[in-house]
Amino acid sequence: MKYYISLPITALIAFSAINLLIFYDVIPPGLQLLEQLQGQLGNSFYLLLMLIILAESIVYVGFYFPGQFFAVLLVISAKPDWTDISVLTLAMVTAATLGSAINYGLGRFKSSDAHDTSSTKLKHLLLAMIHMNSLAFFMFSQGLNHRPFKIVLLAGLLNLPYYLLLIAITAFLSEEVMQIAENTVLLYSLLTLWLIVAGALDIKRRQH
Repeated sequence: MKYYISLPITALIAFSAINLLIFYDVIPPGLQLLEQLQGQLGNSFYLLLMLIILAESIVYVGFYFPGQFFAVLLVISAKPDWTDISVLTLAMVTAATLGSAINYGLGRFKSSDAHDTSSTKLKHLLLAMIHMNSLAFFMFSQGLNHRPFKIVLLAGLLNLPYYLLLIAITAFLSEEVMQIAENTVLLYSLLTLWLIVAGALDIKRRQH
């Protein structure tokens, strides 16, 4: 990748464009489409959950589909016990890992002049996992730079406790706690922070 700043700029443009299209009623809100999908699938609860998590986990597409928010609503309505929580966790982690693999593959397909086969630092992965959309771009970047595929599997393992905690809190506390994950202001803040950090890295690289 020639400039680190390239991905956050495209992410901000895509996110802003999607929000403008929704605001002017050019496209319907993602939640509205997901509710229609729920009506069509009927009782296929786990399939629906996997589809919405997969949709949100794919780079750029995730800006349109409020997957985690919708998953929260589904979990609350299902009132799961501990057995259900375990199955839900596996379903969501499987979908998220598949999404990471797709993003990694998309990055490899686009490729890059600079190939870096060194291992990714764990702290960088953990930072990317703050939100599903940031993880999507992180995996795209990993593929773009030809980093080892094992990073996708590692993210899947780390997602196990994350989704277990997400579902458990959702089931036993309140949906308001988890709505933060799909807050537009939060997403803009994260993208802006990413843009600033990427810009600083580009400046530092040019100085050397």
